Amino acid sequence: MKKWTVGMPDRKVVSKLILGCGVTSLTAAALAQKGYTSPEAVMESLNTDELSSPFLIRDMQEAADTINAAIDGGEHICVYGDYDCDGIMSTVILFSYLLEAGADVSYYIPERSEGYGLNRDAIKRIADEGTDLIITVDNGISAISEAEYIYELGMRLVITDHHQQGEELPRAEAVVDPHRHDCFSPFKYLCGAGIALKLIAALDGGDYTMALEQFGDLAAIATVADIVSLTGENRYLVSYGLGLINDTDRPALIALKEVSGYAEKRVDSQAVGFGLAPRINASGRFGSPKTAAELFLAEDYETALPIAQELDRLNERRKSAENDIVSGIFSMIDSDPSLVRGRVIFVCGKDWHHGVIGIVASRIMEQFGKPCFIASEADGEIRGSARSFGEFSVFGALTAASETLEKFGGHPGAGGFTIKPGKAEEFRQLLEKYAAENHRTMPVMTVTADSTAAPQELTADNVQGLDVLEPFGAENEKPLFYIENAVIADIQPLSGGLHTKLKLRLGGGNADALLFRTSPQSMTVGKDDRCDLIVTLGVNEFRGVTSVSMIVRDIRPSGFEQSRYFAAHDAFEAFMRGEALPEKYYPSMLPERNDVVKIYKGIPDGGIALDTLYLRLRDPAINYCKFCMAAEALRQLGLIKLSSADSTVERVPVKTKADLSSAPVLVSLRGRIKS
Repeated sequence: MKKWTVGMPDRKVVSKLILGCGVTSLTAAALAQKGYTSPEAVMESLNTDELSSPFLIRDMQEAADTINAAIDGGEHICVYGDYDCDGIMSTVILFSYLLEAGADVSYYIPERSEGYGLNRDAIKRIADEGTDLIITVDNGISAISEAEYIYELGMRLVITDHHQQGEELPRAEAVVDPHRHDCFSPFKYLCGAGIALKLIAALDGGDYTMALEQFGDLAAIATVADIVSLTGENRYLVSYGLGLINDTDRPALIALKEVSGYAEKRVDSQAVGFGLAPRINASGRFGSPKTAAELFLAEDYETALPIAQELDRLNERRKSAENDIVSGIFSMIDSDPSLVRGRVIFVCGKDWHHGVIGIVASRIMEQFGKPCFIASEADGEIRGSARSFGEFSVFGALTAASETLEKFGGHPGAGGFTIKPGKAEEFRQLLEKYAAENHRTMPVMTVTADSTAAPQELTADNVQGLDVLEPFGAENEKPLFYIENAVIADIQPLSGGLHTKLKLRLGGGNADALLFRTSPQSMTVGKDDRCDLIVTLGVNEFRGVTSVSMIVRDIRPSGFEQSRYFAAHDAFEAFMRGEALPEKYYPSMLPERNDVVKIYKGIPDGGIALDTLYLRLRDPAINYCKFCMAAEALRQLGLIKLSSADSTVERVPVKTKADLSSAPVLVSLRGRIKS
């Protein structure tokens, strides 16, 4: 279960934005909660209608002069990219332009096995092909030794990148990166493809017309895929690019939209992020990134379609591998629940595909609401990825555990690491130590609603007004709204129970709501219950009738006391880790036999989600900590089976009577209660 917070935007500001910007009340509330206080601030941020001059980025002029001279001199140029979506799109953009400009040009994208960025073996092969100039896209800012090697081999280098600068810059004819310490360009958050697009404009004298018309679609895909801030110039770039994508004659996009299920649908930023980009990324994870490059270099649909179909198959392999690893982790947790009762989660497996470890870490983090470190051992090496949220820093934790690591890197929210042989358990202990020393109370995964939506605001026109905030993405997420005291009139399973549709009575009207990846059985509320929801809002049109639709992010019974829930949950897990609690806690945590029996009998045939069971008991005498103790006792005695995959509990058929008092968790708890 996640913590909820609900924004309370200043109503005076909301009124000012409604009048000054001409937006609806829901839109104004979302803007006010994001920190906009005046119509002028909204217009400046959301109505960006151009890209700033490419020459405002440090070294852009030098890069353009170097490349244009190389074209005119007939020098061989190699564009050096990266194996993710941004790197592939950047490579295609610059390679295509140079080819059309008459340059003698090739491209090189390293395989995932080669690692990120420039590497000496690739540089040597490129030199052996008679290359004079290497241009990096989406990499290069940290390639200090590799840059020197390029010059040792008689080549020159131009770097274009968007990652952070280290202590020094690599040797190069030009280093184009808005994050250079001495670069004062007005917009810093372009992805690699955005920088490549600006480079093309610079090569064309600073005019964006051709660059945007030919490559705005590819830059938009990369911008969404790389999860860079979707504010300022990036909003303009993505908006422009989405227009091209939806009216495309590019064979690659026609084919990719077809295999992704968007041939007849409008493509928005969400469709790019969850439909198009994963298939492009799959080439670098389960095949070769050159496959995706070849798709976007295809000149006709007949050539593009089989390549797009191959990317679709690779994406299916990616999903299968990802699901297999997640299922394996769930099985490990079912056998040993202590794996998820620490302050952080660390799980290590064998021969898990490294191309999806980061995705798996995100899924496990989302499932259990804790910072997650996932590693795989293969060929004697243990490599992993980590994901976090809130105030917990992945990079800080890895630094604290660095004595057990061969190498590591990252930032507060994510990172990668390689564990020294035989040091996996010590690594786990150091992660726990860091968490305990820096977070007396661990961050709780939180769902934040921008504002409360009153029933009278849920009109099609008001909801449709939210469209002015698109495209949605990083730092411009789709608004979430809190809806309280809705009555569940009906619950319908969808897709065989994989999803759920709710019919709600709200105020004097009715509304439909969808819960994806939630079965009716796992819901914490039932028919005729009053509930609160956090939702995204949209508009449906069917047979000429327009209606408001809701996608539920989270749902719970009205009146749920989340502070007591999370305090009890923390106390239970602290006890299971062997941590000391205030002595007065222990008696209130001990379930009576009748409590345990009531919980056991409350489990229906076919099972139920654990939190759903607790909320449906509605017994004020059974606090959540006591409930968890009882459930753990039943698990230890083999009377129930807990599944971490969907947090469900099932009764286990037994033929002999069990002695509840003998459960180890209850024995330990009674030992801490002073008589």
